[in-house]
Amino acid sequence: MPSHPESKATSDNPNDGGNRPDVIDRLLEQKGEKVIDSETMIIETQKRVWGALKKGYEYTGVTNDSETFLRGNVFKKINIVVLYVDLVGSTTMTLELPPEKLATIISSFSQEMATVIRYHNGFVLKFVGDAVIGYFVANENTLLASDSAVNCAKSMLTVIEKGINPILNQYDYPDLMVKIGVDYGQSIIVRYGSNEATSHVDLMGPVMNIASKIQGMAKPNQILIGQDVFERVHPKTQKNFMEKSWSKDEWKYRSRLTGEVYKVYEYTG
Repeated sequence: MPSHPESKATSDNPNDGGNRPDVIDRLLEQKGEKVIDSETMIIETQKRVWGALKKGYEYTGVTNDSETFLRGNVFKKINIVVLYVDLVGSTTMTLELPPEKLATIISSFSQEMATVIRYHNGFVLKFVGDAVIGYFVANENTLLASDSAVNCAKSMLTVIEKGINPILNQYDYPDLMVKIGVDYGQSIIVRYGSNEATSHVDLMGPVMNIASKIQGMAKPNQILIGQDVFERVHPKTQKNFMEKSWSKDEWKYRSRLTGEVYKVYEYTG
């Protein structure tokens, strides 16, 4: 039966017995991320999407930072928070939209999601069809990485709802919806080949698979996070999540630590 990667206890885990909210706040302040202005982010998104649809605006690459980081740490094990965001209903759009418009919309969506990841100090691992995979390095501060990933997921929904969809509506294109899954665990950086500069690099580990499975269980415009993320976010953030209830055999993944079904939590706002 599939199982979740074992997670080692960390001193900054809020459930590690005795850690108070004020201690957690101090940990979150370490290497704190920049303040993100949602209104500015939405306006910038609208300008780029409008330009892409109207004038064929081309985005600049956003995955180079990840490539550099991975190549500099090949074969090392790292703790990460993985975020999968997948576009819902792209098959229907394929049947309804001209190919060139569909390509522009999916490309713009992917690049905007990548931009949100970078805003939240994450790395963009790759684009897979109409999905984007991001990760947040958690070796030094799992609390900060977990909170950043969850805030990133919430920002993605905001950018789509208030930034992308209003522009698409002006062209009578359908609204975009996404499914988002987030999980925490250890991964190893691998290089496929001997050439240090050009051989493909990637992340490998159970957390990648579990995050993908969690995302696959989400409903449109829903954020689901794994138990290992939930236990590491700020208590105030935890209050916005509720444990997901599953029907029989709907979710089978188990924790290696407890042997029990690995808990998943849904964002309730």
